[in-house]
Amino acid sequence: MPKIHPRQINGPWTEGYTLDLHSTGSIFLGYDEFGHERFETKRTEMGELLYRLKYKSDQTVISTIAGTIADFVRKWKIGIDAIVPTPPTRMRRTQPLFQICDAVGGRVNVPVLKSAIRKTGKTTELKDLHEYFARREALKGSMQVDLRLVEGKRILLIDDLMRSGATMSAAAE
Repeated sequence: MPKIHPRQINGPWTEGYTLDLHSTGSIFLGYDEFGHERFETKRTEMGELLYRLKYKSDQTVISTIAGTIADFVRKWKIGIDAIVPTPPTRMRRTQPLFQICDAVGGRVNVPVLKSAIRKTGKTTELKDLHEYFARREALKGSMQVDLRLVEGKRILLIDDLMRSGATMSAAAE
């Protein structure tokens, strides 16, 4: 299991945690032949696993990521009825977060409700927005909750990467 450094996070939820930082530093290396910036990024162990899954399509890391999350959830002893992934900003053939949530759900024996929160329309890629309030503004009115699926349930809301908490806040609200 990768070493993690959980931190409690505040928001419109009862209790929340981020398991670790994604990266701990980045050095600008210059530009490639296409004019794209290149960086040497130092990632945490969990950050490296997520990077490999999301950007290198390395399916072999799902089990390790899910096992780490499931272990944390079991130790947290929160008692959940379902797992709800935050909706993706961009559609992919396979959604890495959905794969992670399915694997965690199997390990902690709770259903994963992938359609509980859906995007209602196009939103700006949040990775291009750096200010919390700009991210919140881009997300305003962009999600719809199917109350039939979540009402009265204790939900574990999961996102794979957190920069400002804007997506998690919008989804929780």
